[in-house]
Amino acid sequence: MRPHFAALLALMIATGCSVGSGAVVKGAGPDDLLKLREGPGLDRKIIIGLPDGTRLTRQNCVTTNGKVWCKVFLTDKPGVSGYVSADYLAHR
Repeated sequence: MRPHFAALLALMIATGCSVGSGAVVKGAGPDDLLKLREGPGLDRKIIIGLPDGTRLTRQNCVTTNGKVWCKVFLTDKPGVSGYVSADYLAHR
């Protein structure tokens, strides 16, 4: 098994990351926002900032430069979608 695939698989099992699963933003902090980006990576354009507690629906996750990014859409506004770092997602 390739190292990146193995790491992604382990993360998916640990966090319940599956297509269509519910997630919530956690760990951005009271004075910061999680950036929803157009693509997986810090170099991608920011669409919007999401505060802790924002409800998301996960689509799929990919590894870019050793970091896991998940394609998500806002549960309450399905037309708003992009990528966020999996480090700031909790299962709901």
